[in-house]
Amino acid sequence: MQSEIIFLAGSNANPQAHHNLAEHLQKSEIFRDYQKAFQTTTGLPLAIRAAGSFQAPMHGSRNANPFCALMAGRNKSCSSCLQLQERMESAGGDGATTLECIAGLSDSSIPVKVGERVIAYLQTGQILLHKPSAGRFQKVAKQLAELGMDAEAAQLKETYFKTRVMTRHQYDSVLRLLSIFAQHLSAVSNQLMVQEAAAEAPAVVKARAFIAEHQGEEISLASVAQAANMSAFYFCKIFKKSTGLTFTEYLARVRVEIVKQLLLNPHKRVSEAAYEAGFQSLSQFNRVFRRIAGEAPSTYREKLHGSSGVAQGNPSGATCAA
Repeated sequence: MQSEIIFLAGSNANPQAHHNLAEHLQKSEIFRDYQKAFQTTTGLPLAIRAAGSFQAPMHGSRNANPFCALMAGRNKSCSSCLQLQERMESAGGDGATTLECIAGLSDSSIPVKVGERVIAYLQTGQILLHKPSAGRFQKVAKQLAELGMDAEAAQLKETYFKTRVMTRHQYDSVLRLLSIFAQHLSAVSNQLMVQEAAAEAPAVVKARAFIAEHQGEEISLASVAQAANMSAFYFCKIFKKSTGLTFTEYLARVRVEIVKQLLLNPHKRVSEAAYEAGFQSLSQFNRVFRRIAGEAPSTYREKLHGSSGVAQGNPSGATCAA
């Protein structure tokens, strides 16, 4: 994965952390590559925005609808678009949410999660799910007039009738592609959260090395601080500042990532993987795995190998259920 992405949001992320995270994702190679391929293939815009951040993420982006660009140039109509985003976010859900704006254009958002927390949204749309007509435009013109826009202006009318039209089936397929990508971003988020920051204190580098070497053992804060040659109190401050995570949270994420790697073996029991990764009890492991991965370990394993794989790796079925 791209080491350039540094997750600045821990398990109790705030709106500013969400904004920073979305900004890093937007600049990351994995997103830019997908965005370019998606926009070239579908002809639709694609943007990512932080959860709780209401702005016009697709304004000025490649393939943005010219009609929407004109709308965004007016305060009242722009406000209407932002209210639509707020409604989409309030609608919630694990999958894509699609709503129509006052002009009848469809916009969609797909959540990207870290564990069970939504940290950002992929956004696309600005399309019509029906062919534009004079009658429909008259209704739109009336609503735009209430927002202080001259709907009879030649440019506005022309761009409306040139708006991309897609069938519901086509658009649903596009959203499915984005949902898969959102799941991928969610799946790799834990890996990205434990990657090394661009400029780390030597003590943190030592601490990471010590954790990597002893992750399968019972590791205490005191032992890691000693390996870093500093007091436990000062080490906690330095480590959190450098990684964005507490020592306990970082260790948990490292171990969960190891479990995920071990479970690639279809014959590996979930309980075996948990103990090999250093978890001291199954109850602790189940709780931590669910919090970080957003699902029970048995569910994660089933997705990897199917129901038959779960039966092979964990015959009791409920040994490591959350």
